[in-house]
Amino acid sequence: MGIEMPMLAAAMTRMPGGDPHLAALSALVYPLSVLIEAPIIMLLAASTALVRDMRIHEQLRRFAHSASAVLTVVHIAVAFTPLFDWIALDLIGVPTEIVEPGRIGMQIMTPWTWAIGYRRFQQGVLIRCERSKLVVYGTMIRLLANVLVLSVGIAVGTWPGIVVGTIGVGIGVIAEALWAGWCFHRFAKPHLAAQPAAPVLTWKRFASFYAPLALTPMITIVIQPIGSWAMCRMANPLMSLAAWPAVYGLVFLSRTAGYAFNEVVVTMAGLPGGCAALRRCGYWIAGCATAVLLVLAVTPLGEFWFASVTGLSPELTTLASSSLLIAILMPGYAVAQNYHQGVLVHEQRTRAITEAVVIYLAVCSVCLLIGVVMLPTFQGIQVALASFTIAGLTQTAWLLFRRRRMV
Repeated sequence: MGIEMPMLAAAMTRMPGGDPHLAALSALVYPLSVLIEAPIIMLLAASTALVRDMRIHEQLRRFAHSASAVLTVVHIAVAFTPLFDWIALDLIGVPTEIVEPGRIGMQIMTPWTWAIGYRRFQQGVLIRCERSKLVVYGTMIRLLANVLVLSVGIAVGTWPGIVVGTIGVGIGVIAEALWAGWCFHRFAKPHLAAQPAAPVLTWKRFASFYAPLALTPMITIVIQPIGSWAMCRMANPLMSLAAWPAVYGLVFLSRTAGYAFNEVVVTMAGLPGGCAALRRCGYWIAGCATAVLLVLAVTPLGEFWFASVTGLSPELTTLASSSLLIAILMPGYAVAQNYHQGVLVHEQRTRAITEAVVIYLAVCSVCLLIGVVMLPTFQGIQVALASFTIAGLTQTAWLLFRRRRMV
């Protein structure tokens, strides 16, 4: 999944629209779409932890569809009404040239939320049934769909980048959701049907478990529009917003193994010797991911990536490569975060996760506000990366503190 954003940036720089369309993707389309679907992102962790038989699966499947339907209505309200102009111009304050591309992208992304909700719910069940390889195959199908759409867009050469990019993302997610559903019926359903009946999952128990999990990505993701707001009020806002998909996409790619670690920890933390083995694995993942990002940040490979692979202009390449070193700690603390969070989810102590994310939001917001007020001549992308890093380290420290108190 981490390949998707760098791939979009590389393709869209070669299509009509250029920097404004890249900026619209990073400042409006992606942050708003992800913010809207945030309450159902943690369905993956919930289904991994809770779905033990077909009765519970059916109960949570109804919840997943209901929540996805409500959030899709919210997405439509944002994308197709004047609410979008208020958010883009009055709330975030983006440059006017990226508003219309952003509106078109949001409208194309309408199926995104429902597909994400269904896909993540079924993927969690597959992981629960020890069929995680099927999740990998689904991601490959998603990327293949992206590549096909982007390749057609580059070959045609006249379609706007924001149109091709968001169609590629939408079709990829839908294809992956269909694959996850087919895999459930083919492989996981027989396994769940053979399981003895689990204790009844009451809606009160589910709400107390899931509500903190749902708040976690909502609070985390709301910082992305705040980051866009801050970059719009610092030096060269269009350049920072245009460079953001390439830079943060590469950073996200280096953090993907850390993100995936969460579900692994949820599944295996209860096994004899599980936590010790997971910690050893986490050290290796963090070290390797950090080393790769460090090489890209301090050698000419970074400039080669942004200029030749991603296809950024010389000005954006200079800005992107000089910003990468600021994010060097992100891959390491992503692993630590997801280890501590996975243990807490396994023990169904999800309140601590919400506490950590509230701290993250507060620290990041303060850092961004300091940047806007005291460092207005600095590049916005660099202030944003520094703010995210400081807040992420603080969040990780709180998770460690709460996990140790649990022992």
